[in-house]
Amino acid sequence: MKSKIWLLLGITLITATLACARDDDQLSEVDLIKQQALQGDAGDELLYGLALIEGRYNLKADAGQGLVWIRRAAERGNAYACMVLGNAYSQGKGIEKNTLKAAQWWRRAAEKGNTESKYYLAKALLAGNGVPKDTQEAGKWLRQAAEEGNPNAQYLLGRMHHEGVIVKQDQNTALQWLRRAAANGHLEAVHLSGLIESLVKEATPLTQENYQRLHERALQNDPHAQYELALRYTNGALDVKSNPEKALFWLTRAAQNGNILAMHSTVSHRFTRMVA
Repeated sequence: MKSKIWLLLGITLITATLACARDDDQLSEVDLIKQQALQGDAGDELLYGLALIEGRYNLKADAGQGLVWIRRAAERGNAYACMVLGNAYSQGKGIEKNTLKAAQWWRRAAEKGNTESKYYLAKALLAGNGVPKDTQEAGKWLRQAAEEGNPNAQYLLGRMHHEGVIVKQDQNTALQWLRRAAANGHLEAVHLSGLIESLVKEATPLTQENYQRLHERALQNDPHAQYELALRYTNGALDVKSNPEKALFWLTRAAQNGNILAMHSTVSHRFTRMVA
């Protein structure tokens, strides 16, 4: 009996010792990071700032204090720190919300090659959020982010080509970007690319019809003809002059009659108005 008691005590002592050792290791690691941060190492300033923001290494979460270290790393030129600081200003987390400063820090990060910041800056430029609206510059940053593998940028670029917003409407180009985004795990890209692929074959013959025949089929409640007519009025394609009101009318009719792409387009109409 005594031997069992001593065995249990021994196991308990070993377990406690191992737990303390793990705690000591954690403390040693964070102490080392802090020491290097105090010496001006930008990478460790970033790590220590993130540790404070997220409450790592048993530290009490403190976004405000964490951002002090993040700012130090950003001012030393750390691209990731610039992005984190931009996100903080954008969201108003741990710091007062300021879209102008958010865009400024995203730009610094983007210019240093941070892919995610290129996407954020592109969105800010598209919407004129914190910066003057500039679709040309937005397109430059968005394409760079997409080419560097950012799935959100790939999806947005594909969607813009699908809707004909800012860039030329081109379903093949849209599918290329949406497929890349889907391959990178973007669920909305999986959905939209599937919709386009399922209907593009049905819609293709309609693109060859003249306006009179297409209009007749649209009046007969053919949803595919209505959707094609909406696209022509949107872009002023072929023998139709651009007319946003008529485009929206036929798009709505097509959606009501079951055209899936038209349904998706009407749901995303707010996106179109935001970036157009």
